[in-house]
Amino acid sequence: MKKYKFKINGNDYEVEVKDFENGTANIEVNGTCYQIEVDKMKTTTTVKPKTPILVRSSVPKPNANESNIQKNEGVSVKSPLPGTIVKILVKVGDTVKEGDKLLTMEAMKMENNVLAESGGVISKIHITEAQTVLQNDTLITIS
Repeated sequence: MKKYKFKINGNDYEVEVKDFENGTANIEVNGTCYQIEVDKMKTTTTVKPKTPILVRSSVPKPNANESNIQKNEGVSVKSPLPGTIVKILVKVGDTVKEGDKLLTMEAMKMENNVLAESGGVISKIHITEAQTVLQNDTLITIS
């Protein structure tokens, strides 16, 4: 089955485990066969895990001057094309759902509806009727 070499008190031993069943092993030591009983193996040393443990120091809290995190102002509805605002259909404070029509704009001699990308409350209208806008200009903010 498996072969091992042991050195005990300066003497070399070749051990071959023939079979192992129900706590009894048949072994051959330097050509002589033995039948031995095996107890549960007792370990006296603790095995250290191979995976290192990551220890991080605590992060200090930022003071008021260091905290420059921008708060989310809401969702900006941007102009899909350059054009002219024909009609604004909402006002500040209106509640809209995703897909609601917000305004109509004329672009490339066609009237296009601009829809709400998400639901919320209209917090700011950045444009006026008859105003000319460029592509990606912010039209309305929804929070």
